[in-house]
Amino acid sequence: MQKNFALKAEQIRPLAKGYGGCIATDMITVEGKPVGYMVREEPVRPEDSGWCFMAGDESQDYMDEASHHGIYDVNTIANYCPDIIELLDTPAPCAFERNASGKLVAIPYEAPED
Repeated sequence: MQKNFALKAEQIRPLAKGYGGCIATDMITVEGKPVGYMVREEPVRPEDSGWCFMAGDESQDYMDEASHHGIYDVNTIANYCPDIIELLDTPAPCAFERNASGKLVAIPYEAPED
């Protein structure tokens, strides 16, 4: 199924080049919501940044559906939500969540359950 992205390819500017790939949900890339939760785990491939970006209100059922997220260059997600840029060099593992005043702040990292 073809996705209708909130930003067109010609709108993507070089804001955060060289970070590699990441996972982001359609809530950000299709619906245009800001990043509300971001987590970085140890990368498993050289081209992987370890970052995963979510709006923060995705349900588990939503996350379990593979068609609801995709692999993107971190620069692409920085264009959707530029306030992530200052956090991209944070070493893994780490997590950030948008607080009540709208700022992304560090929260305790919780390893995923296997």
